[in-house]
Amino acid sequence: MLVQDGEPLSDSVVAFCRFARTNGLSNGVLQTLTAVETAAVIGVANWQEFAFALRAALCSSKEQWDLFDRLFEAFWSPSGPALASATDQGDGRSNPSSQAAKPDSRLLIRESSSAPSSQPGKGTLVSGASTRQRLTTVDFSQVPQDDLAALEQISLRLLRRMSLRLSRRLKIKKLGDRVDLRRTIRRSIGQGGDPVILAHKRRKPRQSRLVILLDISGSMNSYSLFLLRFAYALQKQLKCVDAFVFSTSIVEISDVLRAPHLPDAMRRLSRRTADWAGGTRIGASLQDFNRRHGQKLLSRSTVLMILSDGWDTGEPEVLAAELRIAKGRVQKLIWLNPLLGLKDYQPITRGMTAALPFVDVFAPAHNLQSLLALERYL
Repeated sequence: MLVQDGEPLSDSVVAFCRFARTNGLSNGVLQTLTAVETAAVIGVANWQEFAFALRAALCSSKEQWDLFDRLFEAFWSPSGPALASATDQGDGRSNPSSQAAKPDSRLLIRESSSAPSSQPGKGTLVSGASTRQRLTTVDFSQVPQDDLAALEQISLRLLRRMSLRLSRRLKIKKLGDRVDLRRTIRRSIGQGGDPVILAHKRRKPRQSRLVILLDISGSMNSYSLFLLRFAYALQKQLKCVDAFVFSTSIVEISDVLRAPHLPDAMRRLSRRTADWAGGTRIGASLQDFNRRHGQKLLSRSTVLMILSDGWDTGEPEVLAAELRIAKGRVQKLIWLNPLLGLKDYQPITRGMTAALPFVDVFAPAHNLQSLLALERYL
């Protein structure tokens, strides 16, 4: 969408403020004006700074900060959750201009005097946002070499955000298991010290242990590096993550993924395993895992995640037997297959056919969007 005259970026920010207010964030005219002025100063060159600036302008409490992250992603990110539309007003009326301010989750800004344009006097789209949308949906095996660095940066940012949400243990609720005394006292200050409104909190279910088995055989070569970034992002935020890679044998890499930076982890990993891009023996590798690590890592609080295309050179009976053992021990068994993202793919290989009866969740893992969608299963 192109906007003629006016301040298109400010229109987008106003639409976001309206969207946030509709979905529970308390912000009035003053906060909206502050957000517009802040966005004009900060700009959108750095996406994280833009988010921080809006959050500082609109939020004044921890609850609002937590809610803001979800609303910001829902409005600006192509992979965000579906919340109430910014056009839904309390009086039942709709505002078409607010819908126009958010075309395909892309920001609108004025054309700067130094930027060329084929349509003088009109606005232009921020390429960064549209690039991010394109890279979240492109198949990992089809990513151009020139886009690899950009995709890596986007992947780590969005996957970290997802992992951070999964790691939160306590969540403030209007109703909960017990009164949050500290927050109740803080709220009572504005009421003359009388605890008129009680704040509650409740404990989330105990965080599950996540065990990841990643296929690094030759047939997975186009996807393995991106899926390792996925495992790295989860391990950085979640407390109980154990990771293994396999092709003809299985190797634990949990300690490797604890490296402070991803490049360090990748260098250590290259020295750890010699089976990269080799053959595939899924059943035998899973058998080795069950015997050496199953008793320690697999329990009713464990989610077992296997990332593989299912091309197994071993006997399918072995794979089925080992999956039956693992399935009997864990809370949930997830199998992520990058080929499931292909339009005409059918899981008819011997390995996948043997595995599917024991799988609770069978989902694609071919692009960033599919990985982000896994949050609801974790």
